[in-house]
Order: sequence, then C-alpha cells, then structure tokens
Amino acid sequence: MRKSMLPAISYSSAAAAFFLLCCQASAGEEIQPPAIQKAAQASFPEFLAFLSLPNDAANAADIQKNADWLENAFRKRGFETRQLANKDKPLVFAEYSRKIENARTILFYMHFDGQPVVPEKWAQASPWIPAVKRLKAAAIANAPALRPFTASQTADADRWEPVDPHLLYEETLDPELRIFGRSASDDKAPIMMFLTAIDLLKEQRIEPAIHIKVLLDSEEEKNSPGIAAVTAANRDLLRADAILIHDGPMHPSNRPTMIFGNRGVTFLRLTVYGPKTDLHSGHYGNYVPNPAQRLAALLASMKDEDGRVKIAGFYDGVRLTDEERKMLAAVPEDEEALKKRLGIAKPEKVGRNYQEALQYPSLNIRGFAAAQIGDKASNIIPATATAELDLRTTPGASAAYLTGLVEAHIRAQGYYLIGQAPADEERAAHDKIASATAGSSSDAAFTDTGAKVGAWVEAALAKTFSSRNGAAQIVKIRMMGGTVPTDKLVGTLNLPFVIVPLVNADNNQHTHNENLRIGHYLEGIRAFTGLLRTPF
Repeated sequence: MRKSMLPAISYSSAAAAFFLLCCQASAGEEIQPPAIQKAAQASFPEFLAFLSLPNDAANAADIQKNADWLENAFRKRGFETRQLANKDKPLVFAEYSRKIENARTILFYMHFDGQPVVPEKWAQASPWIPAVKRLKAAAIANAPALRPFTASQTADADRWEPVDPHLLYEETLDPELRIFGRSASDDKAPIMMFLTAIDLLKEQRIEPAIHIKVLLDSEEEKNSPGIAAVTAANRDLLRADAILIHDGPMHPSNRPTMIFGNRGVTFLRLTVYGPKTDLHSGHYGNYVPNPAQRLAALLASMKDEDGRVKIAGFYDGVRLTDEERKMLAAVPEDEEALKKRLGIAKPEKVGRNYQEALQYPSLNIRGFAAAQIGDKASNIIPATATAELDLRTTPGASAAYLTGLVEAHIRAQGYYLIGQAPADEERAAHDKIASATAGSSSDAAFTDTGAKVGAWVEAALAKTFSSRNGAAQIVKIRMMGGTVPTDKLVGTLNLPFVIVPLVNADNNQHTHNENLRIGHYLEGIRAFTGLLRTPF
C-alpha cells in the first residue's frame, strides 16, 4: 500500500506529518531506522527539485540558481547564510543560528557544482530530470554475491529499469532503489543528507553538540580555482576547530568510511618535434626521425614493466610507518574481486596492496596523439607527437617537485627542452627537441592519523552504527587516490580535516548515468545525525 506522501507535497506539510509520526529520542539514544526513513521520504521532493537544477561549473547562470536555492534551503532550517564572492560563481556559507556555549566548531565542506554532461549518453530523458530505477531481475540473479550492499557494482544502463517514483514513498522503502541524475551522488546527495539530518534532529527535539558552519563550493569540478582567495578573504568567518569534507565514494564494503588525506594532481603536456611539416612516409621513411616513435620511447623510459616510475627521486618523499602500513593492510579489500571488476590479470607493483599503492605519487598517460588512424589515416611521418600526463602528488612530492623531476629526466634522455615550438635555428642545432607545458595543479593534503578530529569522527561513527551484535567496523583509509581541493582549503585555514564519504562506490560519478543508492542516502542521514550529536 502506497503512503499518501507524494512528490508534490510541500516541505512544511511533510515536516508536520513527520512530527506526528515520529517519537522523540533523548540525546543519549540513537535515532532509529523508521525515523530516518520517514525523514528521508519527507526530503525526497526537495532532493529531486535540487537535482533538477543544471549545475555545470562552467555555466555561471546555473551556478547562481543553485546558490540561491541553497541559501533558501539552509535559511528555512534556521541557518544564517551569505554568498561569498568568487567572480561569477559564488560559494555559499551557512552557520547554524543557535550559538552553543563552549562548543567546538566544525566546518562542513561539500560542493554543489557538477561535471559537464553529454545528454545523449544518458539512459533517461535528461540528466536534469531525475529518474528512479531498480536493477532488473536478471541482473540481480547474475550477481547474488553482491547483495545486500549493492545490487550491482557497476551501474550499467542495460542493467536498470525505470520505476514509478512513488516507490520512494512505500511504507517499506527498498534500499536498492537508485536515483539517476547529474550530481545525484557527487555532490548534491551529501548536502541533502545533511539538511535532512538537521530536520530530523529538530523533530526529535535534539540540539547539536557542536557549533555548525557549512561551506558549499561552486567550482570543485574545475579544481576550485578561487577557493584559496575566498577562504583567505573570509578567514574569520570560516574560523573553526576542524573541517569535515563530504565528497567521494564510501569503501565498496559499504562500512562507515573515514579518510585522512587525498593526493593532489598536476598536468603536463609533452610534445616531441619532428620535421617542420608532415612528410610522405615512402619518400622520407628511414631518413627522417618519427616523433611518435621517439615520444613512445621517451614515455617507456619513465616506467618499468611492473609499473614503477624509474625517474630518479620520484618516490623519495614517501615515508610509511609500520603503524600506517598496518592501517593500509586492515582496509577490507578483496583483491581477486577487484581485479575481476577492473578486468585485469595482475596489478602494478608500486605498493604491496591497493591501498598502499595510493600512498605514492603516480605518473599516468591520459592521452596520446600524433596523426589520424583508421579510415582517415595518411601514410605520413607526423610533424609532432603529443602526450598529456597527469601526475598525482602526495605529501613530500609536490606538483613543482614532480614536474621538475620529469623535466630533468627528459633532458637526461638527450632532449633539448623548450616551452614552445622550436625556431629554425634550434632545429638545426638539436637532434631531439621537446616542449613541456604544465597545467593547473593542486598538492596533496594530509591529517595525522592520530589527530583529535580523527578520534572524534571514529567515535561518532562507531557509536552511531554499532548494533546489538557488536561495535561498528569503521574503514580507516590513510589517503585516497582521488583529488579534492583540500590543500587550498586547509592550507589557508590551517585546520585538521577528515574526509567522510557517504555515497555508493558504483555511482558512476563524472560520467553518464550517475546515480545514488537509496540505502546509502538513509545511512548518510544516519551518519550526520551521529556526527552532529557527538561533542568534539
């Protein structure tokens, strides 16, 4: 039997109905799943409306609409808000208006911008029209071992079928339902989880145990170019005791996850020059050096057969303690399942396991171009060959440090290294010529695993997710491989931080058919209620 709560219901009437349906919990009691479900169902109309707002970080008008929507959403929950100037894409700041005497302040960071979309690749009418789907019966039958956490570890379009959105309002809510839409997981879901947790605490007549500040980024997907200046200009406003960052996916085990740092990233475009113009390969083959061949050899000189970077000094900044290695080994990775999901026979040998591999800087070829292939190919020696590299930075291996090592290695291979196309005089004087152009960059950020903020987060999650069968198993990750603009945020504010991801690992973020598993939405609300109720 469907409940009468439909997507068109207003926020105020949903909250009133919810108040009548829920019993109040004391500050020492954990909020029970039925109350969390009712709060989530009351929030779904608002969440779907939020997802309907296009949010490509490149579109200033759309970002402004999202910023205005967020200000209204936070204000009606008792927050004082303002938009922080950032050219034409303001960030949003919110502070809970109730001042808590002697309470510590936590700054919650999330972002509301999203990656660009290619609408025709989405298996629905539009990325901006959220669709509710469930896994097809055949797909469930083929993946029984993945239940009950996720019905599928890959959200392939042909595995899913649209369902009536009213299923979100059933008395028994199916946690395996998913909402598909841009930013359904990255990163509008954590924002709505947070707002819903605030609603739930109010309904339960529970005051937060911490002073709450929130910073919502408008350009995270563009590497947050303005956040350092914004935080510097608003340092007093953003003053806090620690930062919680809610971005990225949970560990695939779906256990509560906390991460103490993230790698940074920098980009390098490398071009090797050949003849001044493309040449006929029959007339000039065996005489004119081919830049594509030379670039391939140059790139091959940078890594060995096991995937380890051979550039001198590349890994020198990494120092893992025995305690940290134990933490890395304790993360519950199923290596055989991981290899099967990725479609590889064996991993590279940079670290002893997957988690340890992410603690080292990396060198990745993200693109290679020299000439056309296929039907448009010509029999030529191309004039140039270009590769784009992304280098993941770590503590002790900054963007400038790694870029300098790569450039020194190129020179050591006999190349004359310049910053632009060579002049005729340079061509005549040097056999091997290359240019290296650095792109945008961010450095890694890391909080000591023994920091007070880490102990607070672990205690809050353990208490919130513990059951009668024993304590919750928290996955603690030293440093994740992906990049968020943490360095610019914590570098300016000089605060310790922990990343607490809340969405499903198979969410298809940054690509088409991005989605959020409803079970993770419920558990994310639960996580926030625990964090907000735990004194720091």
